[in-house]
Amino acid sequence: MNFCSQCGGPVTLTVPAGDDRPRHVCQACGTIHYQNPKLVVGCIPIWDDRILMCRRNINPRKGYWTLPAGFLENGETVADGARRETFEETGSRVTDLRPYRMIDIVHINQIYLMFLARLEALDFHPTPESAEVKLMPEDEIPWETIAFNVVEKTLHDFFQDRPENRFEFQMDRIDLKWQEIIS
Repeated sequence: MNFCSQCGGPVTLTVPAGDDRPRHVCQACGTIHYQNPKLVVGCIPIWDDRILMCRRNINPRKGYWTLPAGFLENGETVADGARRETFEETGSRVTDLRPYRMIDIVHINQIYLMFLARLEALDFHPTPESAEVKLMPEDEIPWETIAFNVVEKTLHDFFQDRPENRFEFQMDRIDLKWQEIIS
């Protein structure tokens, strides 16, 4: 950040009085610009023993497979955001959302909140964001072309929990070190 969004003045990176970390502070009006993690919300859309996956039609990781997910918008709940992202990426609607995983990815300032969800109908189709949308059983998951480590981790957790039908909400994290190992 170089300029203040309030007055257009130059900003400097400094630790404001009473704070414990550097912030962009406007030299002209004194506004402190806080930058906080982005929240990504999404679903594991389930139909019988299969889950709905999307092959990305946009960057980053265009051509790779993922679960429907994206950034939460202002003015929507996390569940509404997950429903919207699923619809935008698959053309399909989900219901019965249950929080499943919250995964901190501190080194890129993101938090993922993934829900288990039930597909309402088999009306999914490609969209501008997804070149292909497909229901997949576990043995067809394209592990070598999963777009993001957080999606790979979520899928592994899901398939590990499925035999016991025990899908408890858990918090986890992906560290840069772990990401480098599986990349």
